[in-house]
Order: sequence, then C-alpha cells, then structure tokens
Amino acid sequence: MTRLAPLDLVDADGLLSDEERAIRDTVRKFCTDRIRPHLAEWFEQGDLPARDLAREMGDLGLLGMHLKGYGAAGTNAVSYGLACHELEAADSGVRSLVSVQGSLAMYAIYAYGSEEQKNEWLPRMVTGEAIGCFGLTEADFGSNPGGMRTNAKKDGSDWVLNGTKMWITNGSIADVAVVWARTDEGIRGFVVPTTAKGFRANTVHGKLSLRASITSELVLEDVRLPADAVLPLSKGLSSPLGCLTEARFGIIFGSIGAGRDCLETAIAYAADREVFDKPLSAYQLTQAKLAEMAVELGKGMLLAIQIGRLKDAGTLKAEQISVGKLNNVRAALQIAREARTILGANGITLEYPVMRHANNLESVLTYEGTSEVHLLVIGQALTGQAAFR
Repeated sequence: MTRLAPLDLVDADGLLSDEERAIRDTVRKFCTDRIRPHLAEWFEQGDLPARDLAREMGDLGLLGMHLKGYGAAGTNAVSYGLACHELEAADSGVRSLVSVQGSLAMYAIYAYGSEEQKNEWLPRMVTGEAIGCFGLTEADFGSNPGGMRTNAKKDGSDWVLNGTKMWITNGSIADVAVVWARTDEGIRGFVVPTTAKGFRANTVHGKLSLRASITSELVLEDVRLPADAVLPLSKGLSSPLGCLTEARFGIIFGSIGAGRDCLETAIAYAADREVFDKPLSAYQLTQAKLAEMAVELGKGMLLAIQIGRLKDAGTLKAEQISVGKLNNVRAALQIAREARTILGANGITLEYPVMRHANNLESVLTYEGTSEVHLLVIGQALTGQAAFR
C-alpha cells in the first residue's frame, strides 16, 4: 500500500498556489543540497558559516522576501511562511538567521526608518552583504521588555547609548544592530553600525539548544551616534513588538517544519527497523503514535496557512499570532519528543535529526514570547482583561 506524506492527510498542498509551491520546493532543494549535509557538524561545533549562508540565501531572494522594494523579492506572507517551514525543517537555527535578518532587523528599518536609513541598509541586507541583529532583550528583561535599562541620552545633537542586550541572534557577526533604548521621549529604536566606538558583541557559548546559530551579548558603552541614527517612526514599545509579530509569523510555519521532519524521520525509521521479526511500523502502538503526531502536524499546518491568508488580507490580529505560535511550537515539541521514543537510543544521536530538533524547539518555545505570555495575550482577547501584572 502506498504511504501518504503526513501533510497529505489534510491536503495542505491543495491550499497553495503554484507559485507558493514553487517557492517552497526551491527552498527545500536548497536545504537538501546545501544545509542538511552539514547540520550535525554545525550543531556539534556550536557554529555555522552564517555569512556565507546569508549571501547564498540573498541570491535566492530569501532575506526580507516579504518586504516591498529595495531589491526585496516582495512575495506574499504565505510564501515567506513556507520558506520558514522548509528552513526550520532543516534546523531552527538556520530559520532564525533568516527571521532575524528579514523580520526583525530589516523590518524595523523598513517600518520605522527614514528613507535614508532604508536606502543605506536594506539593499545590502537583501543580498546578504550586510547582516543585521535586533537588540531588544536584556538579561533581566525578557517577557517584560518595557523594563529595559539600556538608555539613550541627548548630548547636543548626538545620542549616547549605554546598556547591554542578551540572547541576540547574529550579534557578533552583524554589520548593523537595531537597538531599542529608553529615552526621555520613551522607547526608541536606533540604527547602530557595529563598528561604532564603544560597541562590542560577545558570543554566547555552552548552549544546549540552537547550537547551529550565533547568539551574542551586545554591550554599549558611551556609543555616540548622530541625530539621524534614531528610527524616526519608532514610538514606544509598540514598535519593537510590531517587529516581534512579524518574526513570530515565521515561527508559526517554521516550528511545524521541524515537527514534520521529526515525524517523517520516525515513519522512515519505523518502516526499516525490525522488532520481533516484523517492522516496528506494523505494531499498533507505533501506528497510534504516528497517527497522533500526524493529526497534530496537520492541524498546525492548516492553522499556519489560515494565519498566512489573514496576514495577506491585512486583517491579522496580534492574538491570532499568539494562537499560532503557542499551538504550533507546543505541537512540534511534543512531536519531536514522541518521535524520539520510536527511534529509541538512535534518537539521541546526531545521525538522526530528532533530538537536535527537540533541543532547538525548547528555545523556540520561550523566545519571542513564552507560552505563558501568549496564553495571557489570548486570555486578554477573550476576557477584555489584562492579567500581565
């Protein structure tokens, strides 16, 4: 009997246009040819050739692909989501490289920057010539970024920035950092060239998750910037949160990609592995596990596509992003854990991707909004009452 691919159970392909499928297939081939052969090595080493990959991804049009103008591909939201799906099916760290570049650093300049800032940075970031990072989180202020201590003070016509940012993807390889700081006018964003005097980035080592990703601490000590370094349209905390909404959209599709890779691995392994003289996949308990995982995967993909259609229609709400991020990351992590049980001891090795995905998803579960925060966002939408404090 012919085996179905997991997402065929919900006919996810039937909901996509020919162009969307073509973009997805192009990214899948790139991941198969260029990324997957090296992932175990990159994960074990705790590094990846981010600059080389950025240029190659730029050549494919993946960086800031959903933005308009400045050399960006200008795709619809669903196409961008499908690219994230394929990138994270390879590795969450690889998807994070693209998300931070396009949906955080580039989007901040695109949405809140001056025309001069856009023309200076966006064309080079589209091609991967310049890499960006996004400095919002601090060591003591993750879920509550409004409490940040990083500050920017006026000195004549200049701004002087002081503070530290933590858990910053791409930080130590970035050419430009979008840094959010407290000012007398409220929270504002600043375009900070990483060559600025007083700016340094320290790579974070010893991670057990997102190892094929560069994570850094940013330190700003009396970094002096000209008046035009501020993002002129950035006003208050809503600006960086708007960037996070963009990035969370990619996670909704991406996390399901990681779950899909785990499930496909488990199905293939169960078919080949013999236990008591027949394939592991022929046992009822194994089939029950696979079926449960496939149902959750299918629901997650349908949710992602629906959220993508809402985004393309311009009607997407923040609480709907929270529904997608909360559900799909939790589902993907549960799929990864269950798939690992089917692989047994082999599941904990880098020969198979399952434990690598599970470790990565532990970070995806908490970054860009913990499950608890997204539950409160949904709760507020349902009750009209804010329960964050």
